[in-house]
Amino acid sequence: MNITQSLKLALKSIIGNKMRSFLTMLGVIIGIASVITLVSVVQGFSDDMVSSFDSMGTNNITVSLSGRGGNMNIKPEEMLTIADENRDLFSSATPNVTIMGATVKYGSNNISSSVYGGNEEYAKIKDYAVANGRFISYIDTVNRNYVCVIGTYVANELFGTGDPIGKMLKINGSAYTVVGILEEEGDSTETSTDNMVIIPYSVASRLARNARISSYTFVATAAEKIEPAKAVIEEFLYDVFEDEDAYNVSNLSQLVDTIEDLMGTLALVLAGIAAISLLVGGIGIMNIMLVSVTERTREIGIRKAIGGKRRDILSQFVIEAIITSGIGGVIGIIVGAILSTILAKLLGVSGTVSVSAVILSFSVSVLIGILFGYFPAAKAAKLNPIDALRHD
Repeated sequence: MNITQSLKLALKSIIGNKMRSFLTMLGVIIGIASVITLVSVVQGFSDDMVSSFDSMGTNNITVSLSGRGGNMNIKPEEMLTIADENRDLFSSATPNVTIMGATVKYGSNNISSSVYGGNEEYAKIKDYAVANGRFISYIDTVNRNYVCVIGTYVANELFGTGDPIGKMLKINGSAYTVVGILEEEGDSTETSTDNMVIIPYSVASRLARNARISSYTFVATAAEKIEPAKAVIEEFLYDVFEDEDAYNVSNLSQLVDTIEDLMGTLALVLAGIAAISLLVGGIGIMNIMLVSVTERTREIGIRKAIGGKRRDILSQFVIEAIITSGIGGVIGIIVGAILSTILAKLLGVSGTVSVSAVILSFSVSVLIGILFGYFPAAKAAKLNPIDALRHD
């Protein structure tokens, strides 16, 4: 008996017992669907997080200075010199000054906003675009010009439909000239990034009443330049402070790698838990196949009596188990793809179905058919034809 005949007999047996076949497949269907859904959702969540960090700049190197107390301090010009002298490693750099909850006022209108201090490269580093006017210039930082660039929320709340460019607004009582408006990023709401004001860092340090600037952002020219760039910064800082605890130099790519590793481990753990149902499904297939062998003992005896070989009986029952498990795998893939899409929408994450999970799941379902179908098939193939024919 060839493979084609075995396939026909297997399909006939499955179709002839539809409900039993479906219940046999159910464990495999649930297992495959669970694996695909969990892996796809975790992968989508991981991709969204990595994409979010990428938008923040994975080539960015953040430097935080805590110092050693006393009068020891590093001027912003000294830190920026590191980037100027190593243009093969750094594409840009900026000091960072943050003032939260500042009062921004124009006429009788006033709001609470976040004020950030930076230099002329701040917009490029933070990936901000100017919709109208200009950004802070090098001259603004050197001359400590009281100029500012505002977000769309600030522009709408303080100036309404008027043009803010050239107008004077007050930040914590000090007057600043509006020279630019940033492009909208967060629907111009109060809690979005559109509620911000950017001023020269040299002015922001005065506004913050802190002569020391302790935060800097450097941008490496390429991903492979990050480690050498960090080494240059750390060497400079150690020469100044002679204490590694006086500063911290970090990079987002390290955090991204850690997140990807954690998500990969989580996906494997969840897939392993879901795979338990595949094991249960495999045991179900084996049990039903044993019942099928018992029910068809006389049929097996007749086939052996008319010349059927052991390998024919073995292949028939193994193929039947593989088809049962394979059909369950296909249904599980479809159900898993639907569930992962629905769950991703509910959770607000990317819902891309993991191709690797689909391939792996279907392969496992076929393997389950082979492994758990072989024992019943071997039992059927070993039956003595005389004893089989006597079976009631």
